[in-house]
Amino acid sequence: MIRRVTVPSLFPPPAYSHVSVVEAGTRLAFLAGSVPLDVGGKLVGEGDPVRQAHRVIANLEEQLRSVGSDFAHVIATDVYVVSGEPAVLSAVWHVVEASGLSTGPHASTLIGVACLGYTGQLVEITATAVVPDAADA
Repeated sequence: MIRRVTVPSLFPPPAYSHVSVVEAGTRLAFLAGSVPLDVGGKLVGEGDPVRQAHRVIANLEEQLRSVGSDFAHVIATDVYVVSGEPAVLSAVWHVVEASGLSTGPHASTLIGVACLGYTGQLVEITATAVVPDAADA
């Protein structure tokens, strides 16, 4: 269903693939940015990008579950981190790797940004995933 390609003539990516190919006719889910808010809309992990990343991953997992998908079916993500420091971006990426989200591995971009939509928000992840048929799950 998903063919993940690591291109031999390019730099070997750490825990992601260069390309994900999905055959036509497959259902795809395009997820809105997962943010570090709890069910009541309160920011989780103020000032702590790693704690926020954990909440973002948990919310992303819930988004996927709601449409019958999961981390194994994610084909692409964009990981936004409010920081220009590579160490902070790496710390957030380690949360992504540890979550199982990069198991695919999927295509991903890690991006340092100036700000995000909610006051105090430091992390956001957008994703595209395959929604498997019940027989394929």
